[in-house]
Amino acid sequence: MKKYSIDDLRDIMVQLRGENGCPWDKVQTHQSIKKSMIEECYEAIDALDSGDDHAFANELGDVLLQVVFHARIAEERGAFDFDDVVNEICTKLITRHTHVFGKDNAVSAEEALGQWEKNKKKEKNLDSYTAMLEDVPHYLPALMRSEKIQKKAGSVGFDWEETEPIYDKIAEETAEVKEAVKNGNADEIEEEYGDLLFAVVNLGRHLKVTPEIALTKASDKFVNRFKEMEEKAVSDGKDMAELSAKELDELWEFVKKA
Repeated sequence: MKKYSIDDLRDIMVQLRGENGCPWDKVQTHQSIKKSMIEECYEAIDALDSGDDHAFANELGDVLLQVVFHARIAEERGAFDFDDVVNEICTKLITRHTHVFGKDNAVSAEEALGQWEKNKKKEKNLDSYTAMLEDVPHYLPALMRSEKIQKKAGSVGFDWEETEPIYDKIAEETAEVKEAVKNGNADEIEEEYGDLLFAVVNLGRHLKVTPEIALTKASDKFVNRFKEMEEKAVSDGKDMAELSAKELDELWEFVKKA
């Protein structure tokens, strides 16, 4: 069985977009498929977490397809092609790793990351520390964006030195949410709730926990327990939708302790 290469993938995309190609592929634009890039990245992460290497390779292929797809669309409009994409990332890796390809030194991972950020700031002409924060993309998931902003602020020393005060900050923000709810102002509630989430992200960062991953796992755990609740209810001949709040809570505690 033939083992295909990146050149084969590029040729296939040319055919799909060609005169006798696929009616769907031919009409796609950067905007129409941009959501697919996000979805494919998340599916690749799911496959990684599953521990199934074949599934992971398959999903990475879907991510690569998105790169080739966008590059082909760009080439058709005379903007850039796949080789330009490769050139950009190779150049970036070389110019950002001056401790490998240049004269800088970095012994630890932290020092290497510092070199990367220093070179990135220089390349992007980020002439202020605020510009570093503003450079974090708005389209990132909110938890991830908050974490990156906090890390960049911390890189100049604006950070908690210990974890304990963050618990106090969370308690403070929780009290402010309660006060906002008491006042009944929707905008104030949203603002204070956002401050609380920001503080919780800070805690996760200092505990070396990735908020996005932790929340995903918590959501999965909830779904699994909910499934067990439903199975228990069905085995008892009951419909969950007909149970009282107290009965549902008792069912949750039963499953939790099982």
